[in-house]
Amino acid sequence: MASKSTLNAKNLEALGTERLAQLLIEISTGDAAAKRKLRLALAGAEGPREAAREIAKRLTSIAKARTFVNWQNRKPLVKDLQTQRSAIMDEIAPHDPGEALALLWRFMALATSVFERCDDSSGTVIDIFHQACTDLGEVAKAADAASEALARQVLDALQDNGFGQYDGLIATIAPALGPEGVAHLKTLVEELGRTPVPVPPKSEWLAVGWGSGGTRYAHEMEERARQSTVEMALKDIADVQGDVDGFIAQYDPKTRKVPKIAAEIAQRLLAAGRAGDALGFIERAEVDNARWIPPEWQDARLAVLEALDRKDEAQAFRCACFERDLSGEHLRAYLKRLPDFEDIEAEERAMAHAAAHPDLLTALAFFLNWPSLGNAARLLIDRQDEVNGDHYEFLAPAAETLAEKHPLAATVALRAMIDFTLNEGRQKRYGYAAQHLATCADLAGRIEDFGPVEPHLAYAARLKAEHGKKTGFWSRMDG
Repeated sequence: MASKSTLNAKNLEALGTERLAQLLIEISTGDAAAKRKLRLALAGAEGPREAAREIAKRLTSIAKARTFVNWQNRKPLVKDLQTQRSAIMDEIAPHDPGEALALLWRFMALATSVFERCDDSSGTVIDIFHQACTDLGEVAKAADAASEALARQVLDALQDNGFGQYDGLIATIAPALGPEGVAHLKTLVEELGRTPVPVPPKSEWLAVGWGSGGTRYAHEMEERARQSTVEMALKDIADVQGDVDGFIAQYDPKTRKVPKIAAEIAQRLLAAGRAGDALGFIERAEVDNARWIPPEWQDARLAVLEALDRKDEAQAFRCACFERDLSGEHLRAYLKRLPDFEDIEAEERAMAHAAAHPDLLTALAFFLNWPSLGNAARLLIDRQDEVNGDHYEFLAPAAETLAEKHPLAATVALRAMIDFTLNEGRQKRYGYAAQHLATCADLAGRIEDFGPVEPHLAYAARLKAEHGKKTGFWSRMDG
């Protein structure tokens, strides 16, 4: 049974409304966010109209703010935005979806001013706007908004999508638009595509000190932005309408050969039951086997081959993908489709191929993820001279994974990081290197035979002889 002093709703109710009110006043003193939340709750108690008025006031204040928000003080802004979005959806939308829709459009309009003064390197803020963009579809459907007016609002929003806040808007709002609204939106977008951006009068660009070159550049940028908006919108509309050819038409013939674009086209053709056409786009893609190949193109090619019942070709391609990139996903799919017992021999050949891969870290990552710790251990021991200790973010967890059953391999990984740190004089890593050397000493007691690896005492002595003057390191060892 919970103590009466435990913080929960039941215990707090027992304090009574008067005491709770006093506590809330005390807690909110000096806390602007808490005060705003309390005001919002009070407004909500009066009804959705008063709550909507309170939300609108706060949205106006956020829009007028000019203080720069960096990653260190971003939390209050994030909390404020989340509070306003949640209030719209929880307090207004259930009672008045029309008002909630208007507030959501106002909320989304904040994005440009917010991002112009906010460091959103973590993506936290844009996630809030993306959620609000999804909310638009839900609320617009409930509000039964007029399709033509809604289509115009969507077009205006897409032209103000400088930070990607409206990405996915067409797909999410299509159910509210309905077929006629989507068709009207397409007409509006096509009209925008046919309407070039006007060149500003000479009097305007001379007034701001632009030469003819600067004016021409600014005009070109605006024209490109307009054309990009049109192309992306027409692609999204084509997807909503299930118009594969309309989607393809937004790409010029050269762009259709880009592997990632070819994959997008092929997946849509597959969904439309046009596997043969899909294969044509996949095969015409300009794939350079000497460079990185987008996984989307690989997946699309496999899906097309399977749809055409060309299973042997699909298997051969899975094998080729594994051999090229040591892709565990493709290897598993390949082995799964082999007859019983053949998969065992095929897996053994795959492990041998991985062990001989020219990039040691790629091979090590494959073995650790498969997982095949025995092969990972042998790889490190057999190719210890190739281990680059600069990759500490990868080698440290690898050593930790191998330490219990393969202490010698873990020692190789740890020594690589120690050697790199001392050879390069990376003083900021001395503390980690000292910890690694201490771990090597612990592991040494569990290693019966060092084999081709230098024994621990000899290694430690050599470190002392070669780096004895690096007191910053040895002082940490003494500690």
